[in-house]
Amino acid sequence: MNEEFNKTLKSAETEDWLDLHVVRPFCYWWAVFFAKFDIHPNTVTIWSMIIGAAAAIFFGCGSWYYSGTWGLWMNIIAILLLCLADIFDCTDGQLARMTGKKSRLGRILDGVAGFVWFLPIYHALVYRFFLHHDIEFAWLGIENNETNTWIATLVAWALGWISGLAGLAAQQRLADYYIQVHLFFLKGEKGSELDNSRQQQETYDKMTKDTPLVERVFQKSYIDYTKKQENKTPEFQRLMAKLREKYGSTDNIPQEFRDEFRKLSLPVIKWNGLLTFNFRSAWLFLFCLLDLPVLYFLWEIVGMGLLTWYVNHRHETFCRQLADKL
Repeated sequence: MNEEFNKTLKSAETEDWLDLHVVRPFCYWWAVFFAKFDIHPNTVTIWSMIIGAAAAIFFGCGSWYYSGTWGLWMNIIAILLLCLADIFDCTDGQLARMTGKKSRLGRILDGVAGFVWFLPIYHALVYRFFLHHDIEFAWLGIENNETNTWIATLVAWALGWISGLAGLAAQQRLADYYIQVHLFFLKGEKGSELDNSRQQQETYDKMTKDTPLVERVFQKSYIDYTKKQENKTPEFQRLMAKLREKYGSTDNIPQEFRDEFRKLSLPVIKWNGLLTFNFRSAWLFLFCLLDLPVLYFLWEIVGMGLLTWYVNHRHETFCRQLADKL
């Protein structure tokens, strides 16, 4: 199993401990099962989106402090559903590598799956705060009346949007990019999915009226996705431009340089792993079980934001140093 299992991974270097030793082996057997029935990886991704979004219903109802055992069970079901959604989200990639059924649409769907989960979940948490906020109001010394409830709920809703767009979406977008960058220097262009906005725009321009609308819409959104990744990493973009200028093609980058980049990237990748699902969702589960769901928004904005800045700063720093040496 080890050899076959390893073939389904992008790389052990880009997986955190929990994924590598628990989640990925479990997903491997799911992939084997789906492959036996010729189920397409994109189908698994869509199931992941549906299951993750469905967790919002239970997160919105879950409150041990206000609803007792029933509320606790709602939280537990929500957690299990979101974990299952993540398992399927991991399985689709392993299934694609196992069966060779990789596609551009699959790559795009995989990139947006997490946002499809959390958009309804964040709204459910705001609704939960609207219903149950005695703890927060008591801490802040706010009178619990209808007017204050609506004002506080609007503030929570705004925090949720900031958390979702500037937090979750931006942080996971950068984390995904750094994983692909690391794979690019480890395995080469064919071993990674390091896309750029120029190539994605060219792909979109070649689409015709016969191209399915859903594929065109996803491709258009993916152009914006890659542009935002590039805008956040100017020193890495400068490094790549200098490598193309010096060697003519990224295929000609010397192995010595690839090894040096990998050596500098590995410590950053370990921190980068904290921006992905396992660490992030652990905090979500904790705040929901404590009946303080809105505090998760603040944690994602501030705590995860500082972690993202640190990862970005370290990566950009060594990219600038490498570019200056060329």
